[in-house]
Amino acid sequence: MEIRTLTANDASAYAKIRLEALECNPEAFSASVEEHRALTEEDVAARLYPADPINNFVVGAFAGERLMGTAGFYRDKGLKGRHKGHIWGVYVTREARGSGVGRDMLGALLKRATGLQGIEQITLSVATTQDAALKLYQSLGFQSFGREPRALKIGERYIDEEYMILSLDRGRNLKVAGILDENHSSGCETK
Repeated sequence: MEIRTLTANDASAYAKIRLEALECNPEAFSASVEEHRALTEEDVAARLYPADPINNFVVGAFAGERLMGTAGFYRDKGLKGRHKGHIWGVYVTREARGSGVGRDMLGALLKRATGLQGIEQITLSVATTQDAALKLYQSLGFQSFGREPRALKIGERYIDEEYMILSLDRGRNLKVAGILDENHSSGCETK
């Protein structure tokens, strides 16, 4: 399995897997199938190669030419929020689930994100219906800090979301989870 940052050249493969994610697990994402289908290939390419690709990127897991999973990261832009990063859009295809692809993909994302100067914490939200995802995030050191009742409404059904945070205590949490080795700088060491 190859894990790498997606580029605008991956727009077609990303659009396909994103549509699959929204169709197969609508309760796991705030975007809808209808909203996704309204996007042009240029819109998708812009998401994969934004104006600030250092602080805003999507990683993908490939088996040969097939995209098997994706996860996005963005950093707050404002001066008072630049110490925070956010993970979004995590998805692994059904056939790749349970193989460690999600963990490896998030590991690659976290290695890159924690290398950004000044990043001190990373947040994400997960639908409370997504037990496997919740367990994965906990195993990586994320801790719950709140729950939003009725965060999503799909038809007449409501989905709660759990909010989670990874505090980058000098990379200690990621070293414990086996994501960073002892020689990796998390980007938030003090001198």
